Amino acid sequence: MGTPRVALASCEELPGLDDDGQELLRALAAHDVDAAPVVWDAPGVDWASYDLVVVRGTWDYVPKLPAFLDWADHVASVSRLLNPPPVIRWNTDKRYLAELERAGVPIVPTQFLAPGDEPDHEFADVEHVVKPVVSAGSRDTLRLAPGDPRSRAHASSLLAAGRGVMVQPYLHEVDEHGETALLFLDGQFSHAMRKGPLLAPGMELVEDLYAEEEMSVRDASEAEREVAEAVLTAIPHGLGDDLLYARVDLLPTPDGPRLLELELTEPSLFLDHHPPGAEALAKAVLRRA
Repeated sequence: MGTPRVALASCEELPGLDDDGQELLRALAAHDVDAAPVVWDAPGVDWASYDLVVVRGTWDYVPKLPAFLDWADHVASVSRLLNPPPVIRWNTDKRYLAELERAGVPIVPTQFLAPGDEPDHEFADVEHVVKPVVSAGSRDTLRLAPGDPRSRAHASSLLAAGRGVMVQPYLHEVDEHGETALLFLDGQFSHAMRKGPLLAPGMELVEDLYAEEEMSVRDASEAEREVAEAVLTAIPHGLGDDLLYARVDLLPTPDGPRLLELELTEPSLFLDHHPPGAEALAKAVLRRA
């Protein structure tokens, strides 16, 4: 068997990946895997020449979603893509939260609006967050005060552009506790991170590729571990069978942790904060390649 050839899919604005991706590249090199970052929509790439393509830093997919989904299908037809296209198709639209809630997962209360709906919502009288159902890196996301006229205007603008909208109450417990991101690699819990509060009062829209995050390693509580495991168990049948990675983002509430997002497409895995995770992921890649 020859040296496995692996592509780590990146994007034009960050073609060489971030520190997280570089940590994985070093771990793969230590296992004699021929791995390199490749911009997902670069012309002329021979994806069939790779034994495995791992989606890592494709953070510009939001305005190009149909092309991104077509790319995923194409790569999977000539090589192996992880996570697989059906997972990506399901996970890039945050209406999956409603499906998980119906399966019994405690989620952050969420109202979804579809193009054609009025831009009004049930959380207008409390501090709340308005964002599109297809988004990454906190782009097109606003934290809004009760009665802020920008709420209706932002929702209206997104809906007029043909984009679905989600509205959630802002949970103030996050200001002190932060989010907890639980990382699962090859189906096993690896590590957890504290993400500091990201959305500021009166914030403007994020213009960069993604909003900068304040990160630190944290020990996940037993309750957080239980909710995260329940989230992964609730993934629709067949989609959770071969996940190379998963990130479960939880917010604290007086009633226990609630799911904010389940990241199965291109999440930061914070391997630079937890090097054993890079080794575990490299071994999982090697097994599949």
